[in-house]
Amino acid sequence: MFNKNSKKKSTKKMRIKKGDNVVVIAGKYKGVKGKVLKAMPKEERVIVEKVNFIKKHTRPNQQNQQGGIVEKEAPIHVSNVKLYNDKINDVTRAIFKEHGDARARVCKKTGDEI
Repeated sequence: MFNKNSKKKSTKKMRIKKGDNVVVIAGKYKGVKGKVLKAMPKEERVIVEKVNFIKKHTRPNQQNQQGGIVEKEAPIHVSNVKLYNDKINDVTRAIFKEHGDARARVCKKTGDEI
C-alpha cells in the first residue's frame, strides 16, 4: 500500500532540464518566460526564475542574523511550462534523436539541437 504522504514516484521522462528557457502556460504567471533553476523529475516539478514566489518566514541563524520574511521561488508542475526556442521566438517540444551511439535533444519545430 502507498502512504498518502509519500512522494510520488514517476516513471515518465521529463523533457525539460536545468538551464532551459521555458514559458509558463497555465496559472497565475501565465505567459512569463524564465530559466529553469532546478528540475525535480521524481516529483515532476521545476523551479523557474521569477515565477511562483512564496514568502518564507525564517528564524535568525548563523547565515541570516536578522531572520524575517524571505521571498523565494517555489516549484511548479512540469505540465504548466513549455520549452521556449529563442531562435524562432515560439514555444516548442523537445524530442530525442539518435546520432550513432549518442542521443540528443532536438527542437520539434526546427530540428535544431537544444
